[in-house]
Amino acid sequence: MSMRVYTRSVRILTSEILDRKGERVELSGWIDSRRDHGKIIFFDLRDREGLVQLVAAPDAGEAYKTAETLRPEWVVSIKGEVKDRPKGTENPNLATGQLEVAVSEIKVLAKSEALPFPIDGDGYEIDEETRMKYRYVDIRRRRLTKNIRNRYKVTKYMRDFLGKRGFTEVETPILSKSTPEGARDYLVPSRLYAGKFYALPQSPQQYKQLLMVAGLEKYFQIVRCFRDEDTRGDRQPEFTQLDIEMSFVNEEDIMGLIEELYLGLVKELYPDKKPKLDINGRIPRISYDEAMKKYNSDKPDARENKNDPDELAFLFVIDFPMFEWKETEKRWDAVHHPFTQPKVDSVEDFKNKFKSDPASIKARQYDFVLNGYEIGGGSIRTHDSELLAAVFEAMGNKPEDVQAKFGHLLQAFKYGVPPHGGMAPGVDRFVMIIENEPNIREVIAFPKTGDGRDPMMQAPSEVDKSQLKELHLAVEKEK
Repeated sequence: MSMRVYTRSVRILTSEILDRKGERVELSGWIDSRRDHGKIIFFDLRDREGLVQLVAAPDAGEAYKTAETLRPEWVVSIKGEVKDRPKGTENPNLATGQLEVAVSEIKVLAKSEALPFPIDGDGYEIDEETRMKYRYVDIRRRRLTKNIRNRYKVTKYMRDFLGKRGFTEVETPILSKSTPEGARDYLVPSRLYAGKFYALPQSPQQYKQLLMVAGLEKYFQIVRCFRDEDTRGDRQPEFTQLDIEMSFVNEEDIMGLIEELYLGLVKELYPDKKPKLDINGRIPRISYDEAMKKYNSDKPDARENKNDPDELAFLFVIDFPMFEWKETEKRWDAVHHPFTQPKVDSVEDFKNKFKSDPASIKARQYDFVLNGYEIGGGSIRTHDSELLAAVFEAMGNKPEDVQAKFGHLLQAFKYGVPPHGGMAPGVDRFVMIIENEPNIREVIAFPKTGDGRDPMMQAPSEVDKSQLKELHLAVEKEK
């Protein structure tokens, strides 16, 4: 029986030519630009590492004839010799600007039509709807490529940091149960169980608490979350957060971990950024009441110079109220979420305080703020099932509804639940700020528009009637 033998490609990246002067190399990528100087054809080849200038002279034969046909964004593979550029033609703004490749072979791998918009600039001036529709082209611009790569470096740093400190990354389900946690759920109909629905998670909140019951003690996940909220420029229907939960900890343990993580990350990946710290070199803490009094905001921008993009004013805002009044619903709701532990001595103490003055009850909650944006929130959780049930009922849920929606969690708490707490910093907003971008869509590879649409995939879209029938659903047309 004969076996086909595959040989490795000898292709190198543009950045690798720096120590290959005088050698014959093979490069592949996109034609970034082309210039004809008399009979000599110059064109820049772009790959994931950068650019290099290629030169095709008439004595290159077939390669020269092919070079005459090349257009921007065609995909090619070339072979040639790495040489010094002629004196006086060097490009100090290019990493490979001292060198060029004299082309001897060119193979066209794919042609390209004229692009729907230029990609040589920042792209801010281009209609965002068009950029979203052709996002795979938009990502080719250097700014977006940089953002996506730097985002990866940020999440890799987070994983490495937490892994070295005994945390275990655990993937939690995407198809889960609809529970009232603050925002609307995205619902997924079940084909096998007619009339029943899964929900996409607003966060892994209950799963990470169940992992604490399971004895994992230190959990994290870089996770996608889904919230069917009203449209707003800085929101996305799906977003990414660094989800962390720990057992046997208090607020200072968690804030201290987050402080060490983010200050270390900035120092390692963004050394030119300048965190604004207190006299002890720590991220400042400020109470909710003080923040509202001093800044009239629970996510204050504490920078000394708000025009300085390199200043990072991290803050921890602490001592939030547990409840806020929802006028439209005529009920008290949790400021953070109902799993946050109220600062009370007992279940009876909670009931008495809620009856007399709900607004006075403080929560073991803390927010993480950067330059006027909330980039994370966390709390010590309620691990007393009786107190948790009392909180749900105080928010207007009937006892039977609490059992129906959260009975699985209350049941788990009967089997030895440790005190625990955590935090969930948002990845999108942090990268947006650290990369000096105006909105989170600039740091997400395939974002939705501000009103929740995907022009590239044309989503949301209608589905075939046969699919609806399988799911036992019917669409009611608006009158």
